[in-house]
Amino acid sequence: MPTADVKPTRSELLEIKKRIKLTKSGYKILKMKRDGLILEFFKILEQAKSIREKVNKDYQEAMRSIAVAKAVDGAISVQSAAFALKAHPELTLHNKNIMGIVVPEIEATSIRTPMDQRGYGVIGTTVYIDEAAKAFENLVETIIEAAEIETSMKKLLDEVEKTKRRVNALEFKVIPELQESEAFIRLRLEEMERENIFSLKRIKQKAEAKG
Repeated sequence: MPTADVKPTRSELLEIKKRIKLTKSGYKILKMKRDGLILEFFKILEQAKSIREKVNKDYQEAMRSIAVAKAVDGAISVQSAAFALKAHPELTLHNKNIMGIVVPEIEATSIRTPMDQRGYGVIGTTVYIDEAAKAFENLVETIIEAAEIETSMKKLLDEVEKTKRRVNALEFKVIPELQESEAFIRLRLEEMERENIFSLKRIKQKAEAKG
């Protein structure tokens, strides 16, 4: 608040003191929220690191398994087995709350299919196709888990940044400006009081001179 816009009155001084007290209280609450969000972010960051490693590991395993299946059964047999699968993964999105932030919770069904329900003949294929199918089911499950964690991490990071900006604005702009306005009003009131005292003395001196 520019001091030029501040009225140097006692009522304005009281109002600004109230605003300073309220702003400092809000600042403390926001700092606690920021610190809590940062802790939650680092927790989920560790989960994200682990799940990224697992995605990479499961991907490598899936690629290795499909390569072996193609080498043993042939690419056409592998493709036929893939097209024979009737069940498809189904995802349901829910919400959960972390420090007041709504993040997604993904529920997945029909990821894993029993061998006798995959649609291709067990006798006409080797175990390598089954192993490849299991490897890709593992990969899909891991990717879904990674999507949930990565999205939650991004939302938390966005909220951390937003809260940090608000904390900094209060600490380095709003509160200092209010304190500057308070100091300005106090100074002006003191000056006005001195001027009044000086005026009263002069009036008294004039009155005494006349008497």
